[in-house]
Amino acid sequence: MKKILFSTLLFSQFVFGRGISPDDNIYWMKIPAKNSYERTEISNTGAVIESVTAEYVTVLAKESEKAELDKLGKTEVSFLMTAEMMDFPNNDQQFHNYNELFTAMNDLANKHASILKLDILGKSANGQDIHVMSITGAQNRTIEQDVPAIFFVGTHHAREHLSTEVPLKLAQYLAEEYEKKNERIMNLVDGRVIYIAPLLNPDGSEYDISTGSYKMWRKNRKKNSDGSYGVDLNRNYGFKWGLEGASSSPSSDTYRGTGPFSEPETQAVKNFVESHANITSMLSFHTFSKLVLYPWGFTHNPIEKDLDRQVFETMGRKMASLNGYTPQTGADLYLVSGEMNDWAYGDRGIFGFTFELDPASMWEGGFYPGQKMIEPVFKKNLEPCLYMIDLADNPYRSVQSQAQQLGLNSAMF
Repeated sequence: MKKILFSTLLFSQFVFGRGISPDDNIYWMKIPAKNSYERTEISNTGAVIESVTAEYVTVLAKESEKAELDKLGKTEVSFLMTAEMMDFPNNDQQFHNYNELFTAMNDLANKHASILKLDILGKSANGQDIHVMSITGAQNRTIEQDVPAIFFVGTHHAREHLSTEVPLKLAQYLAEEYEKKNERIMNLVDGRVIYIAPLLNPDGSEYDISTGSYKMWRKNRKKNSDGSYGVDLNRNYGFKWGLEGASSSPSSDTYRGTGPFSEPETQAVKNFVESHANITSMLSFHTFSKLVLYPWGFTHNPIEKDLDRQVFETMGRKMASLNGYTPQTGADLYLVSGEMNDWAYGDRGIFGFTFELDPASMWEGGFYPGQKMIEPVFKKNLEPCLYMIDLADNPYRSVQSQAQQLGLNSAMF
């Protein structure tokens, strides 16, 4: 009994962000689910699946979602998260709030002006600037649209603060190593354009930390017609919008919005990508679960183009071998629609991946693992990021040796 109580308290302390009001009625639930079909059934209630094992999922559910889940008759464990169970994480000052992030990016741009520019990607629902850095050799600035490019995007989901820090540190690393004349980095930067937007959801991220205690907030902060707030930005992209795994209920944490690209944040990504035809690859940072994900998310059917499927699988396996994560399609978890990678590939032909960063589970810190995780998580994901940057000139190079063995025409590459 003591062990169970200790585990529950430890889970609450490190996961739930210490700041949820008892009025929010957020339930933690453990529900058996052994495959994607069973997980999709759970996800379709609007509850958010936050951890997956071979035998069960753990879920965060509001009152109405809990009622739907209870109707399935499978719930093993369920308890209401209360303020008394929470605790504020100490010493998280290394995470960047909105102003600190802008200052860090602006300082980087001023210090490394020859290779790094800071621009505005677009506006948030509340009118805040969403910033994007572009990193490339000085000789490329006048021909930037002709140079192969990759786009890194952080923090679709507000509470996933580690997904802001990793892309920021990537930008810092590239700029600093270029300055040190690291030959490998100089070759990558001089041969590519690297776009990095560390914080796509500034409104939600600021709201999550606005009272000095984490709120477990996921969505943006647009006011919905029923008085609730927020749209799940990673359910709002246009390709196969509105299918399974994206709620039509505005109060749900996976609310898909009123239509495809209804949110200014996803519109900003769409407009940027469509105006930069040189982007061949995209990587979206999320937390948590230690996964490398790629399309499709909306269907269990494999990508029809065999060569493209091979590229996704080969790159996914390689990056997973570098960071120790598990590679799989999004649908291998559960079906989800309107997400960035499906749109990037389905509409634009861009090879889009997601890194679900550390930790592996809620029991290890979940969304709020503490600042101690920033540096080691960045370091383990640096090589996969450099691998993607290298292949941005032609992702098909990842399978070129295989194709040559099969006798395919080298002109395809």
